Amino acid sequence: MKKASPAILSCLAAAVLAHAEEVKNVSKSIVLPTLVLQSQETANERSAATYTTAVSNLEFDPRIDLQSRNMAEAQGDITIRGGIFENTGIRVGSATLIDPQTGHYFAELPIAPEMLEPYQVFTGADNALYGFNSTVGTISYGWSEIETGGSATAGAGDHNLNFQRLHQGWMTPLGDSGEWSLGVEAEYSRSESDGTIKFGDHDFYRCSGRVQLVGPNSQTDFFAGYQEKFFGWFAMYAAPFGSFETENLKTRLFMVSHKQNYGENSWFEATAYHRDNSDHYLYDRNIPSDRSFVHDTEVTTGAISGKHRLNDSLSLNYSGQFSADEIESTNLENSFTSRSYQKISLVPEYSVSLGSGQSLILRAGLSYFDTNRNESEFSPLGDITWKHIEENGDSQSIYLSYAENSQVSGYTAVGGPTGSGLFRGNPELDTETSKNLEMGTTIEEGAWSLNAALFYRWDDDLTDWTYDSTSPTFYVRAANPVDIETLGFELIATRQIGDVELIGSYTYLHKDEDYGSAAVDASFYALNFAQHRVTLGGIWRPVNWFEFRIDNEWRDQRENDLRNGDDSALFTHIGVSFYPPQVEGLEIFLAGDNVWEEDFEDVPGTPGRGDQYSGGVRFSW
Repeated sequence: MKKASPAILSCLAAAVLAHAEEVKNVSKSIVLPTLVLQSQETANERSAATYTTAVSNLEFDPRIDLQSRNMAEAQGDITIRGGIFENTGIRVGSATLIDPQTGHYFAELPIAPEMLEPYQVFTGADNALYGFNSTVGTISYGWSEIETGGSATAGAGDHNLNFQRLHQGWMTPLGDSGEWSLGVEAEYSRSESDGTIKFGDHDFYRCSGRVQLVGPNSQTDFFAGYQEKFFGWFAMYAAPFGSFETENLKTRLFMVSHKQNYGENSWFEATAYHRDNSDHYLYDRNIPSDRSFVHDTEVTTGAISGKHRLNDSLSLNYSGQFSADEIESTNLENSFTSRSYQKISLVPEYSVSLGSGQSLILRAGLSYFDTNRNESEFSPLGDITWKHIEENGDSQSIYLSYAENSQVSGYTAVGGPTGSGLFRGNPELDTETSKNLEMGTTIEEGAWSLNAALFYRWDDDLTDWTYDSTSPTFYVRAANPVDIETLGFELIATRQIGDVELIGSYTYLHKDEDYGSAAVDASFYALNFAQHRVTLGGIWRPVNWFEFRIDNEWRDQRENDLRNGDDSALFTHIGVSFYPPQVEGLEIFLAGDNVWEEDFEDVPGTPGRGDQYSGGVRFSW
């Protein structure tokens, strides 16, 4: 395999910046897609290996670490700030989606990307306020407003990849006033390939649709989606004693969401959903009768969040969610197969003007979290922020925050077999608690921006999956509690120079862990993190018919006895698009992922993805 060094990343940055200096005095004839701190912080949005999903290219977002099996769209564990996959939530509208089985499948979103607004990443006090059963971070999506128009996409690539998409939206006014409109949107996507390693094949399809009612101060969405995914990978979950494993996932999601603005700077959003996720896992595709596991989880949820302005200086932020779930599984030993959860957060906000565009904002409140299986938890949260907005729109802010949060583990960890099997559960697992102290700053001035944060997090009774070499070979993974203290620093900067827009970042993490009396040789998740990580992305569009996008990530991972190969890696994803002026709406695209052919193991003991190249056409109307 080819190997790359961090020097390559520096060369890429230098090349882009050198060209940017040459063109910085050229007047711009187009508006570049903006890489902003409140939105997607990656240059590429299109996948090179399948149709695009809500999680495509998240691995290049500096706030997110995506540890994939096969590829991100197959099975990807999304972590934030050194947490594990169960510490992260995905929120749509006001409701956080739950995967009560393991947490591996909470990112199974059968929603077309066009239906969602750019995501936000909530950490610290915001995660404590709006997150649900996710102690470290939440990726939050809003529903986009439907536009009339559509597109058709077809593409192919090496490893016998082929994919197709069809998307259409309609929006029409209701009545003569023009204040109300009705929209309908639908899409269908499919993809298949032989995979980038032997028996790494996949066969996916997704269909989704929604009806939307938009008023002068409101938006209501009714959504239904279905996604079916088959994929294989060697040592996918059962490393280091893995075989040629497969997953067959079927996800059904029904949602309704209503957002209402009222009064002056007041709003609320109410969301409800029902999610059914079926999982059929084979330990060895060549021997289907050997360790075949079937799980089916159903979750029903109602949630609300909002902000009510009481007067010029005082407001009330609030959030609440109730979820009930149940599981049918061939792998659980006890009667722990259903659970209900509830969380309520109330956070008063006081703001005062300091004059000259300066203001001080203070938030302090409390969250209450409870389940019918665990003791309830009260958690304080709050922050203080100084903001300065200048007349030309430039702004600076400094904040200090403290937040506590709680969550519970999935059924496989709590109710899995304790004496045999591939995944050993632990019925003694308790409620996980997290405390986060953080300070940071944001600066936005003209063509550049800077975001920096320093945080310290205490995680108690965090559920980790660990490996003990002295146990019998059938004890592949065991659920164990661990106390971890995490020190982290993140720096993210954007810069527009002429026709080039850049985003770069550096993150640092250090952990001190204590597993108590548990015998642990290696950690699959809690200690699988990058100690140092650098990202660099760029978009270059010198003319209106050509666009070049690049994302780079270099990481220095903490050592792990289960990892084969190097602990450092450089990943690059490129995308090139041509828009022939002779045919309006036509795009011809090329994409490449893992162009340096890195074999780095995102999950210790599980082979990394290979390189993938693809191309195709997209016609929009």
